[in-house]
Amino acid sequence: MGINHWPEGERPREKLLAFGPQTLSDAELLAIFLRVGVKGRSAVDLARDLLTSFGGLRPLMEADQVAFCAARGLGSAKYAQLQATLELSRRHLASQLARGNALTSPALVRHYLTSQLRHLGHEEFAVLFLDTQHRIIRYESLFRGTLDSASVYPRDVAKRALELGAGALILAHNHPSGVAEPSDADRRITDRLKDALGLFDIRVLDHFVVGDGEVVSFAERGWI
Repeated sequence: MGINHWPEGERPREKLLAFGPQTLSDAELLAIFLRVGVKGRSAVDLARDLLTSFGGLRPLMEADQVAFCAARGLGSAKYAQLQATLELSRRHLASQLARGNALTSPALVRHYLTSQLRHLGHEEFAVLFLDTQHRIIRYESLFRGTLDSASVYPRDVAKRALELGAGALILAHNHPSGVAEPSDADRRITDRLKDALGLFDIRVLDHFVVGDGEVVSFAERGWI
């Protein structure tokens, strides 16, 4: 039986409009995104099949184009639609941060940095450049690859901060292993950047390490 023949209170779209998106299961939310099922399977059935085959919502959302498009009921159009949706979410978070003081919204900063870095299969080092009132100027990824004290260049970070007129910044990088615990190299990089940027009166306010479901703050650890 198609979803259109279900009782109205059980249809995902109607449930969302009546009770809010937080009341829907992963399969129901995914069914709204899919819009239609395949022969013999409703959109909700298909959503459940996909969640099972990919191992959950996150692996599905972060699947590469080849794996995503190869799945039954998906394809390049759905992949493009998903990527556009994810990018809209990231830009919405960025616009929320840009309107306020980053230090008064630590949860929003964590959420934004997680959205930018958690899904990456490689290590990436990024910076939130802030003005003297700690409002966001720009987020930029500056270094990519295995990070150690030799691969993150303080002069490049300082140069970009001066170009943007930044008075402070927040450092961030991800651990593709999923373990957010900072390494000794992470602490050395942070100390070198603090010392170099301090010469230009630019403050390093925090360094976030993004893992799988966890984000570690250097400031909270008392390391900055």
